[in-house]
Amino acid sequence: MPASRLHLVRHGEVHNPDRVLYGRLPHYHLSEAGRRMASAAAEHVAALGRPVTSLRCSPLERTQESAAPFAERFGLTPEIDERVIEPTNVFEGTRMRRSLMNPLNWWHLRQPSVPSWGEAYASIAERMLSAMDEAWDDAPDGDAVIVSHQAPIWITHLRVAGLPLRHDPRSRRCALSSVTSFERVGDVWREVDYAEPAAGGIDLGAV
Repeated sequence: MPASRLHLVRHGEVHNPDRVLYGRLPHYHLSEAGRRMASAAAEHVAALGRPVTSLRCSPLERTQESAAPFAERFGLTPEIDERVIEPTNVFEGTRMRRSLMNPLNWWHLRQPSVPSWGEAYASIAERMLSAMDEAWDDAPDGDAVIVSHQAPIWITHLRVAGLPLRHDPRSRRCALSSVTSFERVGDVWREVDYAEPAAGGIDLGAV
């Protein structure tokens, strides 16, 4: 039997004192606050009273650490899924404001609808939906949880809602440790809930 509901969970706050866009860079771990936020997300899903039988996350440290409270609470071993990873970005490893002040970088902003600074939004949407379809079919008699990142989750929201993928990254409704929930009827996904169980946190370094 397929899943009953699928939850896209964003990772918690990351320890990032230099305030860089960490993207896919290694060695960026959750802060102490981030660990508490990840636990709050797991508690929120558990409080729904729905069994979780599938747990996946991106290969980056911050998502694996954010998946840990779900693994403990539901007795699952997280499965690494490369399809739900952070998108590529040419500004990775830099401080965004400083990079945007450099005219040499303006070329990367020429087509925000693609976007020209990294992986195409359409590509992100396709890989996320592929991962969601597989997780849905592989979650017997329960819900599926995928721990991912802000951009992939928000772009999935836009695609499922039938909205243009082009957007201002500052406008994303995808807080740290937020839970965006979906159901699939036949082959059609629909969003059914959004929650922010972990208040606060410093949202730095998102692509």
